[in-house]
Amino acid sequence: MALGLTNISEDERNSDGHPLLDADNGEELMHVQPGVSIALGNRAPEPSGTLFISTMRVVWLSDGERTKGYGVDFVSISLHAVSRDPDAYSSPCIYCQIDKGDDEESDGSDSECNEDLDLSKISEMRLIPSDPSQLDNLFNIFCECAALNPEPGEDDEEENEWIFGDEQNGEAIGADGGDASEWHFSENLANPIGQANGGHDLAHSVLELQINDQRFEDAEEMEHEEPDGHQ
Repeated sequence: MALGLTNISEDERNSDGHPLLDADNGEELMHVQPGVSIALGNRAPEPSGTLFISTMRVVWLSDGERTKGYGVDFVSISLHAVSRDPDAYSSPCIYCQIDKGDDEESDGSDSECNEDLDLSKISEMRLIPSDPSQLDNLFNIFCECAALNPEPGEDDEEENEWIFGDEQNGEAIGADGGDASEWHFSENLANPIGQANGGHDLAHSVLELQINDQRFEDAEEMEHEEPDGHQ
């Protein structure tokens, strides 16, 4: 299974314009969301298309160009989050970090901003619904499908996965549903923030989203305190 974004060609659509599913491996379509734009890396959003979420992957297909479409397996999505902060991005969206399968960091002048799109260099994806009220529902579907696609060896690292949402009332909940007691936040979370898949550092990733929130600063201060209470 290839990591990262892939092109979805016209041949990979059925007669209804939906992506062809890998039925032999049990892939099922979970949700269809029309009226969604996609922004890859630092590029401007593509014109509106349709978002398809299956049990194995996320696929976006252009409404205007049948030859344009992108797909990414859930095992390649290391983080997905709801972004409503206009300082982070101009439109409310689902933000995704994508594992490209290499350890090389892209510099600021890579092909993400150029006319020739190199999907192997894309490490961020934003899905922008025309109706922002659909964000929470999309986030929940992402969480459900991501849980169906654990990373290899993830069983030993489940304590590193957190989900934040309204129902947790500010507590960090482990992947097994138990209370991750080493992480507590006093504030009630107004909106779902994100889910990290695998052993990724969610607090660091959310800070990269420029969500400036005092509760993360407090958590970092607690981490750096020595046992005797001295900084």
